[in-house]
Amino acid sequence: MRGWNLIVISLCVGCAKTGAVQPLQTVLPEVNAIEPIVLPTAAKAAQTLRGQGLAYRNTGDFDGAISTLRQSLALDPTQLSTYVILGWTLHLHNQRPEAATVLETALALDPNHVPALNALGIVYLVSGELDQAVATHTRAAELKPDNEIAYYNLSLAYERRQDYDQAIAMAARATALEPHNPHPWVALALAHWRNRDTPAAITAYRQAINLDGRYRNAGFLAHLTQAGFSVDQIDRVETLLNNLQL
Repeated sequence: MRGWNLIVISLCVGCAKTGAVQPLQTVLPEVNAIEPIVLPTAAKAAQTLRGQGLAYRNTGDFDGAISTLRQSLALDPTQLSTYVILGWTLHLHNQRPEAATVLETALALDPNHVPALNALGIVYLVSGELDQAVATHTRAAELKPDNEIAYYNLSLAYERRQDYDQAIAMAARATALEPHNPHPWVALALAHWRNRDTPAAITAYRQAINLDGRYRNAGFLAHLTQAGFSVDQIDRVETLLNNLQL
């Protein structure tokens, strides 16, 4: 998939590594009615820092990435993509309340920014804030009807809320939009399984196996945490796998 739960912008520019992580409130601009004026030199420096922050993240240096991305925002607080990259980096570094704050700031600047909605919805989902996850991903799907990320995560949220009809509908939409990704097929199989439709669950899960044979092995399922599944959902998928005649 095009990075279900990965938001990557390929920028890699050399720059000196920044120092210690600063408190969020010292570098994030206040949102107000007056749009800040960003000089071209500041915008260029911010772009360089954004690329360097991504480079740090790609090497696993999350502290360096977060500090650098914050400095990029301080120089150019108008770049929504930087908010999204920073928010996602904080999420990956298990700093989800702070990630939510950054992404909410982006949406205060532009409530219809789909990448920020997608990222914030995932943060809410992984944090167990299911009502917020549903509302945020629903808005993202309304704005971008071919938004497979939103439908996939809505399926996971509805399954956790035990609304299996909606979970099935959302997962089916995600599989239609991205049929070559096994994740939505696993989500669809789980929703059917929970809805006590074993034949449909088998059909969907077999499709996931056809796309990636590792789904035959229960030990492989742990990686689904990186795809937005909760621990309980992974346990349910393992139960499904153990009960299917594959």
